[in-house]
Amino acid sequence: MSIQNSIETKVKEGFLALYNIEIPSVEFQATRKEFDGDITVVVFPLLRYKKGNPVQIGEDLGKYLVENITEITNFNVVKGFLNLVIDDSFYTKLFSSINKNETYGFVSPKADDKAIMVEYSSPNTNKPLHLGHVRNNLLGYSVAEIIKAAGKKVYKTQIINDRGIHICKSMLAWEKFGNGETPESTGLKGDKLVGNYYVKFDQEYKKEIAKLISEGKTEEEAKKEAPLLLEAQQMLRNWEAGDEKVVTLWKTMNQWVYDGFDVTYRNMGVDFDNLYFESNTYLLGKDVVAQGLEKGVFYKKEDGSVWCDLTEEGLDEKIVLRSDGTAVYMTQDIGTAIQRVKDYEDVGGMVYTVGNEQDYHFQVLFLILKKLGFDWAKQLHHLSYGMVDLPSGKMKSREGTVVDADDLMVEMTDTARTISEELGKLDGYSDEEKEELYKTIGLGALKYFILKVDPKKRILFDPKSSVDFQGNTGPFIQYTYARIQSIIRKADFDYSKSVTIELHEKEKELLKQLELYPETVQQAAANYSPAIIANYTYDLVKEFNSFYQNVSILGEENQDKKIFRVQLADKVAKTIKSAFSLLGINVPERM
Repeated sequence: MSIQNSIETKVKEGFLALYNIEIPSVEFQATRKEFDGDITVVVFPLLRYKKGNPVQIGEDLGKYLVENITEITNFNVVKGFLNLVIDDSFYTKLFSSINKNETYGFVSPKADDKAIMVEYSSPNTNKPLHLGHVRNNLLGYSVAEIIKAAGKKVYKTQIINDRGIHICKSMLAWEKFGNGETPESTGLKGDKLVGNYYVKFDQEYKKEIAKLISEGKTEEEAKKEAPLLLEAQQMLRNWEAGDEKVVTLWKTMNQWVYDGFDVTYRNMGVDFDNLYFESNTYLLGKDVVAQGLEKGVFYKKEDGSVWCDLTEEGLDEKIVLRSDGTAVYMTQDIGTAIQRVKDYEDVGGMVYTVGNEQDYHFQVLFLILKKLGFDWAKQLHHLSYGMVDLPSGKMKSREGTVVDADDLMVEMTDTARTISEELGKLDGYSDEEKEELYKTIGLGALKYFILKVDPKKRILFDPKSSVDFQGNTGPFIQYTYARIQSIIRKADFDYSKSVTIELHEKEKELLKQLELYPETVQQAAANYSPAIIANYTYDLVKEFNSFYQNVSILGEENQDKKIFRVQLADKVAKTIKSAFSLLGINVPERM
């Protein structure tokens, strides 16, 4: 049990003993630097349960805690803040217990616990992954790793949008203008080649619209009657009818894209446990609609379309089946969610990593699944995130103005190379080692810049400012890790034995930060927020650097102090590495 949990228990006990009042929770904060103390109980919220002078209540509780918790040696009250002084022995015992714990902060799943399925990426197969997909992938992967570290079994998945009119546009453009070119013949990644034809379709389609308008058609008529669009719509009908030629082309071009995606995912450092394809799921859910009609969850309109009335819940009416009997996206999503639980019987909840423009869709989806009576529907979460903006403006796939994910990763590596060469600290590195380091720094900068921001907020992404060796950046934290590795390499003595010392103030502050790691992992999992891990790591690094600047480590004459400080530095490094692993970021041994 952490010291905070112990104090919370005793504050509740004390409130009951002193005032015969039960309180539900206790609010804490770090003690401000100008006051004596290590942890502070905020008294003001307790005035809801016990009217009175907050200073007097603080005094009463302080005396009770000193008498009932051996680790608390003193206290002081400043206005409505009860500052508690914790004995050094608590922190030395804490360090002794965590120092050898290689999985510190992580919890193993219980055998009978339900698993969580995390969906992310879920791209269309008509274009390469872009900057928006980068945020989606980094968020989804990181949240999956955090939930796993917090003690849940996790499955990572995606649903690939491999059918529909947008796919047929790329296929038709390749058929008309491609002259049989392939990824092999062009040297292009397959997803880029297919994406080029999506752009090509749009260019040719616009020419046809302009021609029709010049012949007297309105813009709306021209858009509907352009021959290319009519051909693409016919191709989709042929695909749905199982036309062998169309299906073969569809399989070929989709495989080019999958091969391209695999390269991007590998370079990005994300993975999946299983894949779902819309071509296999788009008919799912229709049988559920029939069951929902019987239960009265859905109702049928005169034209034969099926709807769900959510007006009592403050939403509107939602169509789940068209009058011609075809499914809508909501139908597919209902069916896919149910199918996943059938495929993985231990799944008890799901996290959908999808941009905030789909907030309403998921609100409706989760509500319908609850109305259908699925218990696991209570454990569904939409990991909603804001868009990524660039200084140059908005991205548009049709016009080919997206920031390609592969190009962005290369640019980050190049930026890291330029800055590292300017700093000139890579003597003794082979060219291969340098390139690996540039990639580690560049990708670390990209991932940290995106993940340190609360998912709900929009991001203005500036590649150059993210690769900075100062401030709240990935490279700054990586550099601190590498600095500690240098200390460890220079420690030419046995520092494995347990020692007891009187703690320096900076050692105590660092130990306090280390103590927060397990709680931080749980908090990040509960909030589906990698930003909590990222900013905790930055705070840990700032605390270490303050320790490093104020306390001698290898130059310390007292052997026990020297041993303890090397051990402490080593544990900080391991915690940085552990926290960064949850963000999908590697750390270099040297920089």
